[in-house]
Amino acid sequence: MHKVLRALIRRDRAVDQELWGSFWDQLRDGALRPGESVALLSSLSTRMPDQDTLVAMLRSLDERRPAVTARLDGTANIVGTGGGPATFNISTAAAFLAAAMGVRVVKTGSRAYTSTCGSHDLLDRLGVGRTASYERTEAQLERFGIAFPGNFVYPREVALLARSIVPMDLRMIGGFINSVGPFLAAVPVSAQLVGVSDRSMLPALGQVAATVADRRIWLCSNELGIDELVGSVDNLVLTNDGTDAIRLPAEAAGSGPRTATATATGTIADLRPAAEGEDVVDHFLGVLSGAGKALATRTVCLNAAALAVASGLIDGWPEAIQAADDALRGGAARDLVDRLRARPARAR
Repeated sequence: MHKVLRALIRRDRAVDQELWGSFWDQLRDGALRPGESVALLSSLSTRMPDQDTLVAMLRSLDERRPAVTARLDGTANIVGTGGGPATFNISTAAAFLAAAMGVRVVKTGSRAYTSTCGSHDLLDRLGVGRTASYERTEAQLERFGIAFPGNFVYPREVALLARSIVPMDLRMIGGFINSVGPFLAAVPVSAQLVGVSDRSMLPALGQVAATVADRRIWLCSNELGIDELVGSVDNLVLTNDGTDAIRLPAEAAGSGPRTATATATGTIADLRPAAEGEDVVDHFLGVLSGAGKALATRTVCLNAAALAVASGLIDGWPEAIQAADDALRGGAARDLVDRLRARPARAR
């Protein structure tokens, strides 16, 4: 048994960067024993490792990837950990809306893990392509103000792990990969909005975020367990830049006074994904056209506003939320989607 597995099972020591490197070397060379990859993912997904082990793992992966020379200054990334109640693609809608407001946005994501339609699945249905390099990402940003990087931003070890557990599905035992996914992607942005569905992960992810010095990171959570800011409940935003936590009450999103009934029923049904038999694209474009449910509109606007504030484009929350509402109801967000669908970005 590899020493990494022994340490994770016993929980009697932290796994350092060198030991993680040894594990990745054996994974690459096909030298792991049968079942060791499954055991690794099962252990990590059962219980979040300690801070030192987690940070060492992420750094061990960073040192193995090609150096990232691109720098997307003034650009914001929005991504979530997955999990929680099923919703439509809120963060993808917020990315389009923020870009329509003038925020330079890089939207990372993946295919569906716990949801019915992940961000990559939705982009495929929309006919919006993902970029295959940092150069193409920069070109798409220059052309449209938004870019959707493909899997090249993730360590190749993730793909190797997925292949090494076949015929098992990564979705069965890969919850940990989804949870730390926002920190696995190499996106050289200035700000990152990370939705966290499981609040118990906030301490560990907060400690990881504190070690990141090249971008502002906001970890967002709420009582509903949705991995985005939600317009009907209070939201908490933890930062990595030494500033105080940001508390966004429901009223900040323009939802008005909450009642016990409204919070209990939560109008959370307004955030549901497309129903069976309903077209996913039509449902998504309806929200971006201002024809969605009230909570869906408020929630998308709140997340787009957060991108505007985190990126430094707009200073105040009320102004950012109003700008988001104007861009959505004025048709700018829907127009951006249509332009991307009509003219896929190409590398210069």
